[in-house]
Amino acid sequence: MNTPPSLLSRLSPFPRTPELRPFLPGLRFSFFNALTWQIAIGTPLILLIEALGGSSAQAGLAYSFIFLLTPIQLAATLLLPRVGYRQLTLRGWSWRTGTLLVPLAITASVPWLGPQPWMLPVLVVSVFIFCLLRSMGKAASVPWFLALIPAPNRGTYFGSDHLLAGLASLLTLGTSVLCFATLPTFPALFLQYVLALAGSWLAVQSLRRLPDVAAPPVQSAAAIVRGLWRLAWQGGAFSRYFVVSAGCYWFTTPLLPFLAYHLRADQGLATNWIMALEGVRYLGSVAAATSLRQRVDRLGARPFLLCSLFTYVALSAAWALYASVLSPQPWALLGTYLLLGAASTAWMVGNLGLLPKLLPEHDRMLGVTLHSAGSSFAGGLATVVWGWILKSEQGPVGLDPLGFCSLFAAAGIGGALLFLLLLRIREPDTSQRTEWLPFALLLRPHRALASLIQLPGSAPDPNVAKKRSD
Repeated sequence: MNTPPSLLSRLSPFPRTPELRPFLPGLRFSFFNALTWQIAIGTPLILLIEALGGSSAQAGLAYSFIFLLTPIQLAATLLLPRVGYRQLTLRGWSWRTGTLLVPLAITASVPWLGPQPWMLPVLVVSVFIFCLLRSMGKAASVPWFLALIPAPNRGTYFGSDHLLAGLASLLTLGTSVLCFATLPTFPALFLQYVLALAGSWLAVQSLRRLPDVAAPPVQSAAAIVRGLWRLAWQGGAFSRYFVVSAGCYWFTTPLLPFLAYHLRADQGLATNWIMALEGVRYLGSVAAATSLRQRVDRLGARPFLLCSLFTYVALSAAWALYASVLSPQPWALLGTYLLLGAASTAWMVGNLGLLPKLLPEHDRMLGVTLHSAGSSFAGGLATVVWGWILKSEQGPVGLDPLGFCSLFAAAGIGGALLFLLLLRIREPDTSQRTEWLPFALLLRPHRALASLIQLPGSAPDPNVAKKRSD
């Protein structure tokens, strides 16, 4: 008989599962790593580019590197049999730490020298190298963790992973808000990059405490290309899910950076308030991770993916209306960022739960790499495209109003189509009644909630089951 988890275990960021204790350094890595990427490739980067006089196209390009460079992961798979998962991950994350010295030097120099013409291109190049090295490490880290974590506990682990990342992001953003509220822009950004540098070093030290797994067998470049082609076009359910994931990244990735840019450049919202909204987004992420990490392993991953898409569609429709007719109110901004955080976490945790089920063991390394690289590349390419579409004709700073409305309209329509496509993909090893749960919650909530009560933990009463079958 399964005992329900206590309130303390639900709220603790570290799961109280004995099977996961050897992998707690991986969770500490997620916490420290969030201190880095939250600043180096997040909203502070966009704000630094805007402060240096960068346009929306330059902001979109820098933000998109993290996605556009993910195809490097496909080339890095050639190194895995020779280097191993652990070493390749450590090299990627260790070497990227040095690139943070560039924005650190720029933010320290501006108060003395003023913004110089060379600073913006040097910053963009440093972000390019940071993302290149990260992609090299990412090619090994996801297959490494999927091989390390026991299959029955993956949902709990990755839910805890996102919970800790969300808590670290809240800490980072709280520090950022305090810095922007009390210091001039560039000294505030300098302190944030100091935090990012410290987080990157501590993340690498945490990774060193994790064991390695057996390296994949050696494959030629031609064999890898054939395997990727087969998975992309002949992989059955995986191929269909790959299309859905790439589409989701294409439609949703540009929303966050250009929403922040719009609030700063067009609405004139203070920088510390934008960072506070980012904190609200990670409150949504933490709440979602706390709720779903105990349920993904039991309910399956697909219901959470569908709920994520539904949330993106609803938010996009609301913002298309705001952008074309109304002006966003404070309560609308708070709700938007809260739901964006929840939807993003539901998608990422659900994705890591569903993806291994759609891939046989011998295809897992290539399939995970293809999915990560292809989906992220789609999101990065969309960000670059929208960066040019949204470029204002009034000057280098600001967004085109019609283009901004079109951004959310496209996300809403595209998300609705992806929702319908995802409904056609069955999740292996999932009870039939969890398959209709997202629709039932909308159409027949009383029946869905009655079934939801029966899903986790306890075995159903056989007499009740017999009556239902009759």
